[in-house]
Amino acid sequence: MLAKMTAVFIGSFLMGIGINVFILPFHLLDGGMIGIGLLLKYVWGFKVGMTIILLSIPIYFLVWKFDRSSFINSIHGMLISSFVIDLLLPLKGFIHLPVMESAITGGLLIGTGIGIMLRYETSTGGTDLLALFISKRSSLNVGVIIFIIDAAVILSGLYFMGEGMFFYSLITILSVAFATSTLTLIHSISIFLNPKP
Repeated sequence: MLAKMTAVFIGSFLMGIGINVFILPFHLLDGGMIGIGLLLKYVWGFKVGMTIILLSIPIYFLVWKFDRSSFINSIHGMLISSFVIDLLLPLKGFIHLPVMESAITGGLLIGTGIGIMLRYETSTGGTDLLALFISKRSSLNVGVIIFIIDAAVILSGLYFMGEGMFFYSLITILSVAFATSTLTLIHSISIFLNPKP
């Protein structure tokens, strides 16, 4: 339990730094619930973390009713990461990098934070949790559902922010995916090579 909570705090701080220091200054987007939170921040000035919590409430009610283990494994990750994202807002623009480097660095930090949490079977929940829920009750692949949700978020960003930031947001999403996939792959390989007796 201590290792899991440590992973949640480390992952949350990496995500908070990635979002506030590198993503917010250039109005870049990520996918999923973080992307929705960022979009509402840019359009109406809402707090990213608080938006994630509020929009996640109906998802968690649904998951609590049908899949208690998924609820328990992600609720603390969602709450802590959302709180830390808003807590670290004063770091916005603390480091000044060109937009391309910011898109990559922010994406890698966010993806690393998510990956660390996933290694300890916890997550930030949100739309990924919704996608998992839908996948378990349909014939759709969870990856396809996540892609559809992420694409909808990014296309909404294209409407509000224009083509320039759309390209760099894609770079951010690819960086997030790369870091998350690398960490989870390394973890899977280590489990395979060192199985528990």
